[in-house]
Amino acid sequence: MGLLDDVGTALKDHGAKILLSVAGLAAGALWGRWRARRKWARREFLDRLNVSLNTIEHGWLRLRTLLEKDAHEVFLNQTAVRMVQEVAARCTEADPLLDLPADDAWFVLNGVLNEISEKFADGLLRRDMGLPVTGCRYLMCLTFEVAGSVRTRKVRAMLVRKDVLEALPAECPALESPNHVTRWSTLQAMARAWGTRKHLFQELELLA
Repeated sequence: MGLLDDVGTALKDHGAKILLSVAGLAAGALWGRWRARRKWARREFLDRLNVSLNTIEHGWLRLRTLLEKDAHEVFLNQTAVRMVQEVAARCTEADPLLDLPADDAWFVLNGVLNEISEKFADGLLRRDMGLPVTGCRYLMCLTFEVAGSVRTRKVRAMLVRKDVLEALPAECPALESPNHVTRWSTLQAMARAWGTRKHLFQELELLA
């Protein structure tokens, strides 16, 4: 009888542990689903990185996505991802630029630079082979636009020609969508920051 009692006690103990494990997994799954629904309702995706090309062409502001990836694929380090998300959460309508610490900004921006450089690697090879290429210098910085007109809120690497940002027109260009007025405000904030917070920018040459 003693052996049977021991077996029964062991089963009870293990059963309780199994139930606790199952309950923990279920709670985690419910928490994850709640967070996903909340992000969807707010159209907020801090775990994504979007690289946006911003051009002013014939009086029109044009926005085009070059690539979009999971933040963990770009920054490779959980600490860096968490820092980017925490800084993004502090962005405001008046200041949509990620105010990264000066000591960390280059390392974070370099992760994005590597992604962009990979996309334009053909131009580098063509120049190395002596083939004709066209090059232009760009500025890139990270932003998180929170204005009400933004349809989806993501960390965005804004890419704009250096000469365009340094000579941004005083008047807003024509917009392809009324929602793009927020992007114009972001570009204005970038132009101001380029003169005072250069560590938030990465300068790069793209070849095509």
